[in-house]
Amino acid sequence: MTIDIYDIIAWIIAALLIGPLAAMIVTRKKAGFGRIKNFGIGLVGAIFGGLLFKIFNLNFGLAHISINAQDLLAGLLGALVFVFILYLVNKRRGKNTLPPQ
Repeated sequence: MTIDIYDIIAWIIAALLIGPLAAMIVTRKKAGFGRIKNFGIGLVGAIFGGLLFKIFNLNFGLAHISINAQDLLAGLLGALVFVFILYLVNKRRGKNTLPPQ
């Protein structure tokens, strides 16, 4: 498994797209958690998902797109797992991570 600069650039670009998407899915609000938190969630998710896809050699045949859909999917799934983990940790601590609906 090798990680090159192109992977890192793709993960950063994916983070800009995926963070707000994951936050909107979780909060059901357009703003999500806010720009900085959305980007952070997207970046962690993109890196986490990208690494998992590389480790398990997952390939859905979507890699022919410049910023490929596989990176976006990996990032979205990684971001959702990361938000879920944060939710569980904060729930255990007694904090409410989601805004009231």
